[in-house]
Amino acid sequence: MSAPARRTTAGTVPPPPFDPELAAALPSLTASVPPSITSRMIPELRRFSPQGPTNQELSRQGTFTVEEQLAPGPADGPSVPLLVCRPAQIATITGAVYYIHGGGMFFGHNRSGLPEILEWAGELGLAVVSVEYRLAPETPHPGPVEDCYAGLIWTAAHADEVGIDPGRIVLAGRSAGGGLAAAVALLARERHGPRPAGQMLLSPMLDDRNDSVSGWQMAGRGVWDRVSNETGWTALLGPARGGPDVPSSAAPARAAVLAGLPPAYIDVGSTETFRDEGVGYADRIWRAGGQAELHVWPGAFHNFDVLVPGARLSRDARRARLSWLRRLVEA
Repeated sequence: MSAPARRTTAGTVPPPPFDPELAAALPSLTASVPPSITSRMIPELRRFSPQGPTNQELSRQGTFTVEEQLAPGPADGPSVPLLVCRPAQIATITGAVYYIHGGGMFFGHNRSGLPEILEWAGELGLAVVSVEYRLAPETPHPGPVEDCYAGLIWTAAHADEVGIDPGRIVLAGRSAGGGLAAAVALLARERHGPRPAGQMLLSPMLDDRNDSVSGWQMAGRGVWDRVSNETGWTALLGPARGGPDVPSSAAPARAAVLAGLPPAYIDVGSTETFRDEGVGYADRIWRAGGQAELHVWPGAFHNFDVLVPGARLSRDARRARLSWLRRLVEA
């Protein structure tokens, strides 16, 4: 009975306004990719998805060395490709960002989103390890998260080879990658695996039930609405989506206990589908005695800082993330 009541309530409440600077960019953004993505659109999105920067571009004129590695995959799974970027002229690297790309669980690759991560790495003297996980629906749960966990195991086991402190590996992910990063932190806790130093969750995709007030408020608006969200979760979980048996390793919002996790940075916009689940996840971490820093950027839609990088709000968000990461790895 609670879900219909939530729909009714959300349907009578107007959404928060978009930031004016970001709103001005929305018509051109949604002209190419509408807010509502259906399963029929997945092949086209993949076909026209950017290939990402080359190794030469990632090296930033020799600032980073770039290597491609293969980690042993999960049981019955293939090897997991990793992209390892290391500062070329720093003798002692303080730690690493273990990065998991976004893409709704059904598109993207381990070069997606790396420019911002390399900005952090260059500023703080960090290595970056970016994982290539198998995509849904061809590989449903648990394949993607197990790939990501296998890559983390390799990174911690090869810390000396990569040249990093294994106690300073920070999980980071955006959107679907943020949800996977949160799930990897839960798996590491449950399996007594490597303990990440922190988890940076940018607009994380956490809850397959897809019934938040923010989801209903933003239906058909902005970037990545609840139709898109249903498409992504259904690709990953099939008919189990939204049902009683979805594990926290698929949807971290399902976790019964959020104690014992590494410090979290959670970053959402007030005008995006993932607002409420991100806020709720931070609140539950605090209630469990954990540490979380929460930012809700007013009037920001999903991936606003990537899509409109020059906006004032985007610049503020990048500074806040770097500040948290600096405090974490330099402590």
